[in-house]
Amino acid sequence: MPTETTPRFRIRQCAARLQAGGVVAYPTEAVYGLGCDPGDPAAVATLLTLKRRDPGKGLILIASRVSQLSPWLGDAPLPQAVLASWPGPNTWLLPAAPHTPAWITGGRAKVAVRVTAHPVAAALCEAFGGAIVSTSANRDGQPPARSATQVRTRLGAEAAELADILPGPVDRSARPTAIRDAESGAVIRA
Repeated sequence: MPTETTPRFRIRQCAARLQAGGVVAYPTEAVYGLGCDPGDPAAVATLLTLKRRDPGKGLILIASRVSQLSPWLGDAPLPQAVLASWPGPNTWLLPAAPHTPAWITGGRAKVAVRVTAHPVAAALCEAFGGAIVSTSANRDGQPPARSATQVRTRLGAEAAELADILPGPVDRSARPTAIRDAESGAVIRA
């Protein structure tokens, strides 16, 4: 899954940094994302501080395949509309497993999840061995970064907190992924 601009060894390096509790930036379908191990409260706290994001907003988890999301989801079968939209730029709110931490759900009963179609993001999830946090690489409320250079600019001096920035393309014409509630069909973010 690596691309010409993102060699396999760089993906393995970033996955190792995630496993060690680091925060990395990586390209996604439309913007650069910040990611960490969703099960590591210290890593999530670092990410939220770096982004200056309210923990009550919750976070998106991305994966390279549905099975990587299973630990975070409730027992109900996934709706066909969800499965048919993946992999792709479609984020869904689904019932969270009872043990899914509030720092991921924002204290709600649902978790936002996506099976990414981006080759670098998917390869990072594969190398990490599971789902990772995915939130835009910018300060909360600011325009998202669409390049590694913009990640450094948007995060300023605190970009040094990042363990690494993976290079790779984003679709500069795309908007951040839509978020839909799988139960109601409501569009939360267009």
